[in-house]
Amino acid sequence: MDLLGLRKEIDEIDEQLIPLLLKRMSISEKVAQYKVERGIPVLNAQREQEILDNVAAKCGERGETIKTVFSATMDASRAIQHKIIGGGKELRDLITGSLINGRLTADGKCIACQGVDGAYSSITANALFPDSPVRFYRQFEDVFEAVNKGEAKYGVIPVENSTAGSVHESYDLIMKYRFYVVGAYDLKIEHCLCAKKTTKYEDITDIYSHPQALSQCDNFIKNFDFTGVNFTNTAAAAKYVAESKRDDIGVICSEYAAKKYGLKIIRRNVQNNTANKTRFIVISKKLVICDDADKISLIFTCAHKTGSLYRVLGRFSMAGLSLTKLESRPIQNDDSFNYYFYVDVLGNVKSEETLDLICALSDELPEFEFLGNFKEIND
Repeated sequence: MDLLGLRKEIDEIDEQLIPLLLKRMSISEKVAQYKVERGIPVLNAQREQEILDNVAAKCGERGETIKTVFSATMDASRAIQHKIIGGGKELRDLITGSLINGRLTADGKCIACQGVDGAYSSITANALFPDSPVRFYRQFEDVFEAVNKGEAKYGVIPVENSTAGSVHESYDLIMKYRFYVVGAYDLKIEHCLCAKKTTKYEDITDIYSHPQALSQCDNFIKNFDFTGVNFTNTAAAAKYVAESKRDDIGVICSEYAAKKYGLKIIRRNVQNNTANKTRFIVISKKLVICDDADKISLIFTCAHKTGSLYRVLGRFSMAGLSLTKLESRPIQNDDSFNYYFYVDVLGNVKSEETLDLICALSDELPEFEFLGNFKEIND
């Protein structure tokens, strides 16, 4: 039989499967009604596992493959049941009660940033909240604590760079504090090599900056045989260089920071990638969701067994949602190599299907945290 004939056979089998799958979904709706009347939870993990084990036993060497097909079918069935039952009431009420019209505003209240004036985070804070004062803190965790104690309405922290990747400390703090993400800003980063006005370019040996900035400019640093020196923040490094008595050091920082601390710009755009951007997020103790929100952030854990993460990610696909980030971080004080998963998804909770999925996952997963639904702004 040729390929055309084989494909015809597959099409014929598919035609037989479609009505059976539709019938199965129809029965799932009746199961949901039964569970609603008796207060039975949607997920029965033991029964699902028994079904999958039975399938594997019946299918021999194809067992694991057919189990995957059945798993997806059961996930789809559960999605239907959750939609009917309307689970996750507490989370659903929180989300629907946090929707606002218009843009995110701090109402003139303080914004917390790490570093000193001239840091890229402060540039972001001024862009997002031009009418609010910015208060600076030494460490990233200090920013979280400022928001936690009410010293600042929001905090602005970097989470990812298009060249250097994720800022793992930020993600670890997100996992620890579980604050809401209410905004995001992708800032174009244009690093400059700067120094005191009395410093000659040929005399520079060491360049100070934040490790992420040094990483983003490592080609330039290597090509000219400079030594990169880690500092807490690009603007703080600029301040240090400006106040130093040494005439053989430079700094990688923004043009704004250079002007702020009276440094001369020796070279512009020394980053590896001219399209270099850093994503900053706005953290808050209170959930706020603007009507134009386009990205959702979540944290969850999965059962420690084969295929559990795959099945969770498949649920987003079923709902027509596109993942833009998946970050795993080890659970603190856990010696079993278990992980939290941080996920960014394109979507808006005003979509009924999207809200149903989030609430369903909150009911099913061992740990689940809805971090927010927010507008991501590009510089």
